[in-house]
Amino acid sequence: MRRLWQIGQTVLGLIFRHPITGTGIIPILPDGRIVLIRRRDNGCWALPGGMVDWGENITTTVRRELAEETGLELVKIRRLVGVYSEPDRDPRLHSICIVMAADVEGTIQIQDTLEISEVKAFLPTSLPEGEFSHDSEKHLQDYFQGLTIVN
Repeated sequence: MRRLWQIGQTVLGLIFRHPITGTGIIPILPDGRIVLIRRRDNGCWALPGGMVDWGENITTTVRRELAEETGLELVKIRRLVGVYSEPDRDPRLHSICIVMAADVEGTIQIQDTLEISEVKAFLPTSLPEGEFSHDSEKHLQDYFQGLTIVN
């Protein structure tokens, strides 16, 4: 019984005491506009993205999350913008976010209506100000500055 308890504690520790890995996508349409989502939970704009599912690699997660949240298709990943791991970057849990800029195509359409209330494309010069969820604004700033961040 003691050994079973130790195994249970180890499993719970792995699940609840280690950061969750996720992705953030800076989707760039052929005309240069950047696609953002408005989250239902806080009403703020954010980059599309989400948690890596068991058995997925990062590219598969980017493709899936992009389709689920925006209806768009991944054409190619342009570049890694950064790996963001600050413990307080996401108020819900400690997560590591791998952010990539990507060329996308298709028709913008909300697929995940439980999490997303709006999807909209913005010119890089007319992104919404002061309305960003989590650290999406930092990801965009780093992208526009041509930085690749690991923190």
